Amino acid sequence: MQVDSVNKQGLLLQVVQALTDMNLTISKGYISSDAGWFMDVFHVKDEHGNKLTDQRVIDYIQQEIGMCKATDVCAYVKNMQVINAKREIQDSGEVRPLKGKDVEAEISKEQTTIELAGTDRPGLFSEISAALADLRCNVIEAHAWSHNERLACVACISDQSTASSIDDPRRLASIKDHLTTVINATTCSDATGTNSDQNGVGTTGLPGGDGNITNIERRLHQLMVEVQDFKEPTRSMSSSAFHTSGDTKEEGRKSIVSIENCSAKGYSMVSIECKDRQRLMFDTVCTLTDMQYTIFHASISCHGDNACQEYYIRHIEGRTLNTEDEKQRVTKCLEAAIERRACEGVRLELRAHNRLGLLSDITRLLREYGLVVVRADVATQGEKSTNAFYVRDMSGNEVDIETVESMKKEMEQFSLEVRDEFPRVSSPVRARFSIGNMLKSQIERLSHNFIPIK
Repeated sequence: MQVDSVNKQGLLLQVVQALTDMNLTISKGYISSDAGWFMDVFHVKDEHGNKLTDQRVIDYIQQEIGMCKATDVCAYVKNMQVINAKREIQDSGEVRPLKGKDVEAEISKEQTTIELAGTDRPGLFSEISAALADLRCNVIEAHAWSHNERLACVACISDQSTASSIDDPRRLASIKDHLTTVINATTCSDATGTNSDQNGVGTTGLPGGDGNITNIERRLHQLMVEVQDFKEPTRSMSSSAFHTSGDTKEEGRKSIVSIENCSAKGYSMVSIECKDRQRLMFDTVCTLTDMQYTIFHASISCHGDNACQEYYIRHIEGRTLNTEDEKQRVTKCLEAAIERRACEGVRLELRAHNRLGLLSDITRLLREYGLVVVRADVATQGEKSTNAFYVRDMSGNEVDIETVESMKKEMEQFSLEVRDEFPRVSSPVRARFSIGNMLKSQIERLSHNFIPIK
């Protein structure tokens, strides 16, 4: 797929987001945006890694990418497969976040969006769920990430009695105060007596809210940066389930991020090598964009289950990364962005009839079995609720199969599916590459093989 357009800041992120929202996997890509013109070539597959063949998706992709920009976009697609991006959650068995435009359209009418971020601890997500139930709030959708002792959560809630958004300023203040108390229950203070963590609760899309949601996952990244999850844990919990750094069971799979300045071209080159996974390019492009860097050239490739990415960037002020402190910050933020979503453990998928307090009951049961939620995705469709949790035990180890079997018996009222997603050991493949003159020649060569969509 090829995309040509007049360039603007953030356009690459919008295009990658559009592809990601359709659950397309980017296996290879070449990006160039010099002289005010934006040209991308992407090799994409469906979420199962299959080649795309259905012609009907072409119009849909062109429509979605065309919405990313104000000017005309030329999209070229070859061998594409249709993906019904609006299919029901229960049909696919996947929990998917709402698109940014869908979120903005729904917030003011049917739901209120709240954001929570701060220091994580065992059972915190369960405590948050219980607090919302006590406050008579229905959880319509929720997404939570835990990384390096930090938790970020975005939840869409409605009033239990009216099934509509919560607009009363006094009630919103009460909800915020209650949740802030839960978040800050074990927050430590530094030597000056002030909280060392950026803990907080906010509402979004309402008067007085903290900004606008353009994409839930992008907002989760931003919240994690605000609470500085890119810093290594310092407390005793660092050896527990919350310490999810790149040092996994496979030392060879540790994320490697390096930055070099290319003085002759006036760019800083960011190189990334890590285990490949879905939505990886979105996570890295999102991080660079939100840190106010412009991507002028890029090359993306996969070798087996390893991913290699190179970005040629400048700060929006036009400068390269001039100091070691700046390079270190960008490196750590990219490493954190890669690790946040790379959950390893048991994935539990539960489906049930939606009711007030359902999420609280499920997470309480997980907590009673000594399981820690390291990532959560909750969605409702009509009267059905779909919950997906990545869990570990309190020590950060694999969940014992006997624990899972016991929990299944107690969860007979739910439709429960268990997936073991701990990595399987395989020999890592290292492949270094550089854009150089290859970028232009590759784009020119590939461009001749694409069929334009009129």
